[in-house]
Amino acid sequence: MKRISFLTSCLFFFSMMDAQTNPAILSWLQNTTGILGRHYVAGNYTPINDADSANVQTVLYSSSFVYVRTKGVPAYVSGPFLDGNPSRTSSQNAIFKFPLTPAQNTGAPINTTGGNIGVFINGVAMFDYRDGVSWKNDSSKLKGGPLGGMGDNVWNRDAVVAERVGFDCAKGHPAMGNYHHHQNPSAFNLDRSVISTVCNLYAADGLYTIDSTVHSPLIGFSYDGFPVYGAYAYKNADGTGGIVRMKSSFAKRSISTRTTYADGSTVTPGPPVSATYPLGYFKEDYEYIPTSAGTPDYLDQHNGRFCITPEYPAGKYCYFATVDDHWNSAYPYLIGPTYYGTKTASKVTNISESVTQYTAVLNNISAASAKALNVVIYPNPASDLVAVQLNDLSKQDIQVELYDMMGKFVQSTTIYQGSTIAYFDTKILYNGDYVVRIYDGKDIISKNISVLK
Repeated sequence: MKRISFLTSCLFFFSMMDAQTNPAILSWLQNTTGILGRHYVAGNYTPINDADSANVQTVLYSSSFVYVRTKGVPAYVSGPFLDGNPSRTSSQNAIFKFPLTPAQNTGAPINTTGGNIGVFINGVAMFDYRDGVSWKNDSSKLKGGPLGGMGDNVWNRDAVVAERVGFDCAKGHPAMGNYHHHQNPSAFNLDRSVISTVCNLYAADGLYTIDSTVHSPLIGFSYDGFPVYGAYAYKNADGTGGIVRMKSSFAKRSISTRTTYADGSTVTPGPPVSATYPLGYFKEDYEYIPTSAGTPDYLDQHNGRFCITPEYPAGKYCYFATVDDHWNSAYPYLIGPTYYGTKTASKVTNISESVTQYTAVLNNISAASAKALNVVIYPNPASDLVAVQLNDLSKQDIQVELYDMMGKFVQSTTIYQGSTIAYFDTKILYNGDYVVRIYDGKDIISKNISVLK
């Protein structure tokens, strides 16, 4: 009996040691400095501090699961929501439970649903393509507009297209206070083709910045436990082939009327394709092209593939936040429309097993050279606004200061943990040269900029 007990203890010890190297434990952005959420109010371009803590509060794990405590509030500024959304980002006070060893679902595929389908590494909710509204050709349901009939599952509206005016600069918005992203969480103004000008008035960043030269970071976990990455990865599943954009294998159908689905089945008609209801306005406007998924940089019907990544050198099934070549979000955006694995993650009210708390280890920016840190300052020269941007998520608060060429302090700002960008207002500055200093509490990196108005 003693021998069995000893072996059991050893197995438990080694499983816990393995757990401590699992990216599902290590990758969360824990709030180590008391960062609060911030929001804009329409008409006020100065962010307002909230009372709720941003990012993930604590990470706990057992030999089988990781538990993530979060309020669902990002460190980047949220709002305003220019479609009249009365909701504001507010604390969800949630505990999410994810499996440490997710498994492929070998049975019938499980559809993603409305609401949470995963969680980003900053504790913010991940939603699928839908906004909960679908078309129903029933005049009794119109009530002043053609979109009625909530949840009839006929011509499901695509939130990324239909609700674009309601997304903030970081491409997110709240549902009853639950702030979430349906799509790649990178700011609109950082896309190659800018399709929303909300950032011009309410500057913010997103969870990460797209960089076509490096493998995108791990940005979240799906409810089946598998990781979600940004838009770029190794071309080949074995980690070779250079860095390329991961492409969706879903394409818009060649239709002008909405009377059938992609498989040819007849359904309740939807609105004809028009400027009001363009192709892509509904989920059923897309079809899956299996031959696309046969090429290395195209994804499967779940929007993922098995591949090697920096966090998973032995390989792992991974989803990707798909964008087009203009970096605009591309359907199905994150996960779906079905899960690859078995949906096992859940929101729980308490933890019923013995767990260990994981404490994040922070590294100073001096661990990398200025080139490796890859600080970008733009525009340069600047006139009204200058952005200081990291091409990777900040794992801690980083102070950014502006000095004139005589060494006189001018302004300061902060790149908060879980953010990538900070801004200086240069409208009040004189023309001339300035120095930007990026400071993490120990080491300094300096960059020169010019102001020309």
